This record gives sequence, C-alpha cells and structure tokens, in this order.
Amino acid sequence: MTDLSNVQTRRLPEPAAMLSVLHPVTWFPPMWAYLCGTVSSGVSPLEKPGLVILGIVLAGPVVCGMSQAANDWCDRHVDAINEPDRPIPSGRIPGRWGLYQALFMSVLALVIGWQLGPWGFGATILGVAAAWAYSAEPVRLKRSGWWGPGLVGLSYESLPWFTGAAVLASGAPSIYVVIIALLYGIGAHGIMTLNDFKALEGDKATGVNSLPVTLGPEKAAWVASIVMAVPQVVVIALLWLWDRPYHALGVAAVLLVQFWAMSVMMKDPKGKAPWYNGVGVVLYVSGMMISAFAIRSLGGA
Repeated sequence: MTDLSNVQTRRLPEPAAMLSVLHPVTWFPPMWAYLCGTVSSGVSPLEKPGLVILGIVLAGPVVCGMSQAANDWCDRHVDAINEPDRPIPSGRIPGRWGLYQALFMSVLALVIGWQLGPWGFGATILGVAAAWAYSAEPVRLKRSGWWGPGLVGLSYESLPWFTGAAVLASGAPSIYVVIIALLYGIGAHGIMTLNDFKALEGDKATGVNSLPVTLGPEKAAWVASIVMAVPQVVVIALLWLWDRPYHALGVAAVLLVQFWAMSVMMKDPKGKAPWYNGVGVVLYVSGMMISAFAIRSLGGA
C-alpha cells in the first residue's frame, strides 16, 4: 500500500498529472449530448455558435473533467491500494492539490454556466452537485450499483441534452426534448454498468457494490443490455407515433447492430465489456443524434 504521507515530498503537482485526472476520454458523452440538445432545440446551432461552443466546453472539459478530478480525489485511498501509480496516490499530485483542482474547476464551471443564462446556470449547479454527490462522503452514490450509474447516466446524457436545447432556445425545452433526453439518460445506466467491469476486483475489495460485484458479470451484462435496449425501443415507438418513420427506422437499425454486439459480449461479459463500450456506445450515441434531428421540427423548445 502506498503511504499517502509521501505525497507531501513534492510541493507542486506535475502539469501532465493534473490533466490526466480530468480523464479527457470521458468528455465525449456529455459534449455529444449537449450538441444533440442544440440540434433538437428547433434553433439552428449556426445562429448561436458562441453558445454552442461554450456549452460544449462546459459540458466536457469543465464539468465532466471536474467530476473526474473530484472522483480521483475522493478515491485516493482506494487507489493507493488498487492503482498506486495513479497521479494522486503516487505523489505526482501531492498534498491537497487534487482537492484544490476539483474545487477550482467547480467554481470555474459555475462562472461559465452563468454565461449561458438562467437555464444554463441552473443546469450547471445540478451538474456540479451531482458530481460531488457521486464521489464524496457522506453521500457517495458510487457505492450503489443502481443509484451511481443512474446519476451518471442522467448527468452525462439527459442534463446536457436538456441544457443545450434550453440555452439555444432561451427557454424550457419542449416535451419531446425532455422525453427523449430522459430516455437516453436512463439507457446510459447500462453503459455505466459495463464501465464498472474494469474495476470489478477493486470494487470487491473496497466495498463498492457495483452490479458486476453484486450480480456477477453475466447477470450484470444482461441487466446492462436490457437497460440500454428498452429506452431505445421506446424511442423508436415514439418517433413512429410522432410521424417520424424514417428516423424511427434509423434508430431501429443502430439498435439491431447493438443486439449483435451484445450477443458477442455475452460470450465473455468480463472480457468483452470494454470492447462493447467501444462499439456499442458509438451506435447508441448515433441513435441519439438521429432522434435529435427527428424532434427538432416537433416544436423544438
């Protein structure tokens, strides 16, 4: 076990380490969801490019990056056991610099969110609060395999989608936007469950009750697949009901390919979950954009 007192031996953190705790690879989902929101708003993103770009930066590098930094700080003792080479337990980010970074980015998020108007600022407050509720004691929702992934799914997909639509239209999004954004956020619970497979052993050792831990890899993979698929089936039905048959067929097509990818994953859930996250998630988010274009002319916001 790494002695965390050793992190005091360096006075300043390594810049590369401070970037690495923001986990840039995780920024894409909320950035994409915000973009889906702007498309679905009924207002052309080209009319307000500044708000589009600012919102994408806020959703990805700032709020999502902040959430990752907060999580790394709150997990520093766990990481000292399971992954001692990570920036905070290894001392590349010494002392309380990890906490200061997360707090600074929380404030930065609120400052940027203020520039997006009341809807954008309100959503930013929710996003920052959700990030700390997920990682920090005494709430620490990541301990639950149901509440943790649910919160992340809604924060990564539904909230930025809603925000993009509200900011661009300067008002509350339409019921179509709310429903579709919520459905894709619920489905993202399954994506987050599959993401937990990579930390299966560490979660077992540290009392994090992820679904792969509590249900086992095979059952957890089934639950994740069902949770991802059912909301998309509902989206297809709604798009058909709303007289968007071609968009419905497009979402159905990407779901059918996801079914194939799920069948491959089920042969080795623990080994194939990372592969599915690289293949199935691309299809999932493709359906999001198809749906965004489908509802942009249904009242937008």
